[in-house]
Amino acid sequence: MKSACSVFIMLVLSFGCAEKSKNSDASSSREKPAGMVWIPGGDFTMGTDERDAYEHERPAHGVRVKGFWMDETEVTNEQFKKFTDATNYITVAERKPTWEELSRQLPPGTPKPPDSLLVPGSLVFHAPEQPVMLNDYTQWWEWKKGVNWQHPEGPDSNLDGKWNHPVVHIAYEDALAYATWAGKRLPTEAEWEFASRGGQEQQRYSWGSEVSPQGKFMANTFQGSFPTRNLAEDGFASSSPVKTFPANNYGLYDMIGNVWEWTSDWYDATYFQSLARMAITEDPKGPAKSYDPNEPYAQKRVTKGGSFLCASNYCVNYRPSARQGTSVDSGQSHIGFRCVKDAH
Repeated sequence: MKSACSVFIMLVLSFGCAEKSKNSDASSSREKPAGMVWIPGGDFTMGTDERDAYEHERPAHGVRVKGFWMDETEVTNEQFKKFTDATNYITVAERKPTWEELSRQLPPGTPKPPDSLLVPGSLVFHAPEQPVMLNDYTQWWEWKKGVNWQHPEGPDSNLDGKWNHPVVHIAYEDALAYATWAGKRLPTEAEWEFASRGGQEQQRYSWGSEVSPQGKFMANTFQGSFPTRNLAEDGFASSSPVKTFPANNYGLYDMIGNVWEWTSDWYDATYFQSLARMAITEDPKGPAKSYDPNEPYAQKRVTKGGSFLCASNYCVNYRPSARQGTSVDSGQSHIGFRCVKDAH
């Protein structure tokens, strides 16, 4: 995932300038937090050795996680509004960016954009009117001022009819602030992947080996030819209400598709290579720092699950092992989150 600031600058310049649980924890004696489900601890194979996957998902390696509670859905607009009403919190997308902040994640010598363009806003997907090269993401991402979680498509848009959709345009610190307020935390990448698999040992999808078993849509993804032609055969061209598609075996909804979800791990494209040297890693918390050879200055955390923009011809990221690094400053129209809570 390209950083919001790098996309912003490029746009500015272009315009002018239970995995099956072993050792599982019993949850029957635990008091169930509202809206959460118990995820039993256990061993599982994280990552993948599949040929049809991305290099940073490899190699598959053994991991053990302790049991934890997890939100059954992505945090919704309604839930996020309760947080902002209670705290008067202002999200990153609602704040005026400064060049000092932006320049930290860009190569030295990157031209400073005009001050008139340093305004609150976020990145919104728009479908090009004609076919484009898939290596130029600026063809389908547009920086819009006035876009934020309350105005997801533009300053004149609102949340009417979308209160039960996942909240989007959420930067990492926004998700962290909500989790802290709620008495929870963000999941580690290992916890997230374990939960997404739902006890399915090394299946390609959360529900099995077929993307649409017996023709049934199991998640909100992109059907058609990305980015120009969205057939919306699953019923949704953008986000969908939570609980629209079937839950996995742990009772979790939208662990695949709908919106990408933040985890607490720093993103390192080579991290799994270090874990594979050990027979099993207990509760990994991610690497010590961010490393993306394609954007060495960007500070990225791992996002998981894919979104309504993941298509078979572009990014097949609607799988449990799929992962990508997202700049911590990024608020985009397909990034949200859910929280977890420790057993004690």
